[in-house]
Amino acid sequence: MSLLIGALTIGFILSLLALGVLISFRIFSFPDITAEGSITLGAAVTAAMLVKGVNPLVATAAAVLSGFLAGAATGVLHTRFKINGLLSGILVMTSLYSINLHVMGRSNIPLMSARTLVTYAEHLGRLLLGGADNVSVAGWEVGARDVSVLGFSFVAALLVGLVLFTFFRTDLGTAMRATGDNSQMVRALGVSDADMIVFGLAVSNGLVGLAGALLAQYQGFADVQMGIGMLVWGLASVIIGEALVGVRQLGYLLAGAVMGSVLFRLMVAIALRWGLDPNDLKLITAAFVFVALILPGLVDKMRTRSAAHA
Repeated sequence: MSLLIGALTIGFILSLLALGVLISFRIFSFPDITAEGSITLGAAVTAAMLVKGVNPLVATAAAVLSGFLAGAATGVLHTRFKINGLLSGILVMTSLYSINLHVMGRSNIPLMSARTLVTYAEHLGRLLLGGADNVSVAGWEVGARDVSVLGFSFVAALLVGLVLFTFFRTDLGTAMRATGDNSQMVRALGVSDADMIVFGLAVSNGLVGLAGALLAQYQGFADVQMGIGMLVWGLASVIIGEALVGVRQLGYLLAGAVMGSVLFRLMVAIALRWGLDPNDLKLITAAFVFVALILPGLVDKMRTRSAAHA
């Protein structure tokens, strides 16, 4: 049960990464790989501030701002300097590796003795549970900390999803979505598609930075290598979510990204539970992504054949 709760918690935390990837890859059709650097940047900024005694809320907000600036840098390179979108992301991601090392001062920062949002969630959870150290879940004894952090991560994912849903229904959000669908039409309406791309990538990486901040506080450390493979995670979550919801409406896409992240983490946890060598984790992750990529096409073919026979 502890493994399941841990998998759900990480799934909800990294659903913020999936939502960020959804904005760049699906709404703007922009191949932004800045996420692999900005998630580490968010973790690095948060960890560096927490070990100095900064309030966790302030440190987390700083992580969001740092991710926002990283995404804006990618957008500026692409729109103002006319650099290919993929190369723009590569340039910023490569630069962020050195920046992250400078921010942390070393390759790894432990947070075991620092006060974090997870600490706050644990204290609040104990109050709500009457001070109990353990709670029974479906007949299993689970630590109050695990349950509290799971509830915190779920609420965080829910709030961010609701904020995004509300934002994309505003005039600015609608303009951003229209830019991804038809940039020529947006320019004809007098809206700067370049500004929309820069702002959209900034918002995307701000969410990724938030995911890095929460992940570092949950795991109890920030590491300069923690962003490796995270973009694949985000893409897999988005693709799995689209396969689950089966429609392209905004609300369903946002909910699908969250569900896809949780389901993807559960699949990884199950693979580890079955004795998977941790050294093969990236290989299994790539296999999951491959299945997620081809599964929608196979389902469509099966539906087409069934309709034809009918």
